Formats: sequence, structure tokens, C-alpha cells
Amino acid sequence: MASRSSVSLSLSFFLDLLCYLELCSCFYPKHLNLSAVGTHWSTAGATWYGSPDGAGNDGGSCGYGNAVSQSPFASFVTAIGPSLYKSGKECGGCYQVKCTKHPACSGKAVRVVITDFCGGGPFAPESAHFDLSGTSFGAMAIPGQEAKLRNAGVLEVQYARVACDYPGRNIAFHVDQGSNPNYLAMVVEFEDGDGDLAGVDVKEGSGEWRAMQQSWGATWKLDTGSELHPPLSLRLTSQYSG
Repeated sequence: MASRSSVSLSLSFFLDLLCYLELCSCFYPKHLNLSAVGTHWSTAGATWYGSPDGAGNDGGSCGYGNAVSQSPFASFVTAIGPSLYKSGKECGGCYQVKCTKHPACSGKAVRVVITDFCGGGPFAPESAHFDLSGTSFGAMAIPGQEAKLRNAGVLEVQYARVACDYPGRNIAFHVDQGSNPNYLAMVVEFEDGDGDLAGVDVKEGSGEWRAMQQSWGATWKLDTGSELHPPLSLRLTSQYSG
């Protein structure tokens, strides 16, 4: 398990928390209900935003911050319309997208991760819409024709839900800056396998599991009303594999 924290608090509680926060063994092995290669393809619209070779923006509505431009995302990310965003439950989910109907399209599938939300405008009448980062959009092009494809406007693309694959990594999260001994909030940045999160539970030592609430995007919280005592364990539930 990979863990990191962006907080610098003097409370020894958080030092203990970061040392002892662990995943429940039921999380492993990696979920296999989703294939790493697209098999069931559907049609969607696609645009791009941000800089031509960028990550769209820093973080987006899922709350990943500047991690979107770093490994393992490496700017291959996308904002997604309401039908697939599912109020943030699909944050971290992986899709393959490809285009074939523009002369600059390579037909090659590109894997992207949901890190942001888009809605309104040209997205509304479509069953699904991907507002891709400039990096992701250009990757669908024939080499050397990235700029031509980015100038195409709204593209028709094919998409398929796939498993996330982060070689050598399983999960990463960081504790929210507003956390304290009575309140825990964290962003689950990426999860190998299914990628999405339908639920997150936490327990102290050998105690009972307690459900965390989705705060927004990929941020989950637990307001206990009493002090938490590490070690803490996390249990992650996927919409696909449970």
C-alpha cells in the first residue's frame, strides 16, 4: 500500500494515524471483474480542455489536486458528464476511448482516468461525454496530427469501462488538512483494479467497521464525535466487484 499526506500538523495523533492506517486484507487481490482491455464499446461525444499537452486542470471536482499531472495519472485524465460521473462515485474509474471518424484519428484506444466533472452546453443532449485533457485527446491522433485533431471540435468517440492498471502500486490516499482526532477525511487518489469507490469503511483496532460518508468527489469523511485511536483499517467497496 502506498500512502502519503499533505498535512503538517503538530498533533501526534496524525503521526500515529499515518503510520498505522492500513487496508483491510479483504481489499486484495486486485478486482478482476473488469477487463484491462475494452470489450463492450459505446458511443459518446468528446472535447478537450486546458493546455494542449496538459492535464485539463489541477485536481478538478474529484479533489486530486496536482496529482493529475503526476504518475500514475501522467495527465491521461478526463472530465466526465453526469451520466457516468454518478455524483463522484466514478472518480478514479478508468476508461478506454478511441476515435475513428476523423481523418486525424489513429483508431488506437487510450486509457484515461476520471478526475473531473463536466456538464451543460454541448454535453447535455449526449448519452455520455468525455471532456479530455489535452494530453489524452492528442493521444487519439495519428502521430504528428495531434493539433489537427484538437481543432476538430466535438468528436464522436467509442468508450469502454476497463480496469485500472498501476504496475507496482495498489492504492494512494492523503489525509485532508481539516482532519482532527474527532474527524477524519481523506482523498483516495487511485485504486488499482476497479478504480471506483462505492463505499469506504474504517475501524479502530479490532473494533467494528464504521461507514464513512462521501463528502465530495473522491473525499470521504467520518465525524465520530469522539477521539479516534490508531491503528485504523480501511475497507474499500467497488460498484463492480464489491
